[in-house]
Amino acid sequence: MKSAKNVASLKTVASLAGVSIATVSRVLNGDPVVKDETRLAVQKAIKTSGYHPNRVAQRLRSTVRSKKLIGLLIPDIQNPFYVDVIRGIEEYAYENGSAVVIGNFSQDQKKERLYIDILRSESVDGFIVAPSHGKDQYVESLIEDGYAVVCIDRGLTNLNVDVVKSDNEKGAFNAVEHLIKIGHRRIAHITGDPSIPTTQERIAGYMAAHQQYGLPVDEEIVRGRASNFVSGVEITRELLELPNRPTAIFTANNLLTLGAFETILHRELKIPEDIAVLGFDDVYWATSLNPPLTAVRQHGFEIGQRAIELLYQRIEHPDRLPANVIVKTDLMIRKSCGFKLPSKT
Repeated sequence: MKSAKNVASLKTVASLAGVSIATVSRVLNGDPVVKDETRLAVQKAIKTSGYHPNRVAQRLRSTVRSKKLIGLLIPDIQNPFYVDVIRGIEEYAYENGSAVVIGNFSQDQKKERLYIDILRSESVDGFIVAPSHGKDQYVESLIEDGYAVVCIDRGLTNLNVDVVKSDNEKGAFNAVEHLIKIGHRRIAHITGDPSIPTTQERIAGYMAAHQQYGLPVDEEIVRGRASNFVSGVEITRELLELPNRPTAIFTANNLLTLGAFETILHRELKIPEDIAVLGFDDVYWATSLNPPLTAVRQHGFEIGQRAIELLYQRIEHPDRLPANVIVKTDLMIRKSCGFKLPSKT
């Protein structure tokens, strides 16, 4: 299959004709509401660009108001956050007569492309996607070809698109601020995959809290690789072996948190007496850890429901302006950071 970079796309045609992608779709489907002069301009642009419509996608666009089949692409089905997101999407879809087809691409771009190609062939009516990176060419190609797309957890840097995500920067700021207020001055951050926009936003919150309180950031204790359990184990081990090890660790997701916990306890260190742990993601097992985990709570179920609501709106109104929905987070204070509560401001 040729990539969107090697063939003319709906976006190319729309640009040449000076119209929106949705208008090009209407011309391709013979919509009678399109003005003759607009139709002629689009047809000329199609001829000039050499665009050849994807017949499956064209059939999809011919039933613009259909919402029977939704494609959902997520990077890690093992992550409890995405489980909550899926529940929100699936429940709303079921109540509104839609079915959801889920593809778990495991942060693998080749696998992501495979699922996108499969879902294209199944004539899905729209996509909800957590892009693999900020510049995700496969998700961009869906938008360029006129599909209804809503991004969750992460947006795109190259295109303005509907996005529903947590307030990552504010959540990270609140987490690090809490650690600072209870006395920590050397706070490590296990960041996860640095190429993911979510990771970058949480790093920004970490940095902003240090700046707010006039604390220097030691780059040696800000480390990230993959956003998984193994990275949590490896990076925590490295941090604990430093001559001047941190007094607290802020982890960027729940799988990293589990890796940190296991490594600290394996070293027979005590949490929080020897080192405090605060995680981004408050999941169902957070209170079962010993000690219970202080964590930033995301509202995954709400993110899922808001995302599919936006997708329905995008299908119904393809020309509307993109929405950027930011869902607030909450800091759940427990015992993994110590017993002293934050001072009132």
